[in-house]
Amino acid sequence: MELKTVKIEPPKDANTILGMAHFIKTAEDLYEALVNSVPDIKFGVGFCESSGPCLIRHEGNDDELRKLAAEKTLEIGCGHSFLVFIKNAYPLNVLDKIKKVPEVCTIYAATANPLEVIIAETSQGRGIVGVVDGLKSKGIENDQDIAERRMFLRKIGYKLS
Repeated sequence: MELKTVKIEPPKDANTILGMAHFIKTAEDLYEALVNSVPDIKFGVGFCESSGPCLIRHEGNDDELRKLAAEKTLEIGCGHSFLVFIKNAYPLNVLDKIKKVPEVCTIYAATANPLEVIIAETSQGRGIVGVVDGLKSKGIENDQDIAERRMFLRKIGYKLS
């Protein structure tokens, strides 16, 4: 067994969702879940097919994000994993719909941070062992940090004024 990492740097103003599913219709079902979640969402989906022709299936309504999702998904190349890049929305706007897609098994990460996907490769194939999401914590927030966090959530409209 060999351990590898694949780095994923979300495009500017984009978020990444990485998960595992189990069936070829995942790419189309994720498309439907995303397009029905947020009116102006832009996204690309890549899905690893892990039987038959073992192709990267891809969908999306933004050509750049779709191409990037397909390329990064090929680099990951694990089982029935999927990768979504989104713009004009946050993961919290779409995660519930994604989790309700019948073939979705798990979500590993949903973030705007850079990711490192830790992959185990065996003679049979590849699997996701874990994900490094962002950077190491530097300390515990103080009163000023708390105030700034609360102000930020109100500024972007996720908490009442």
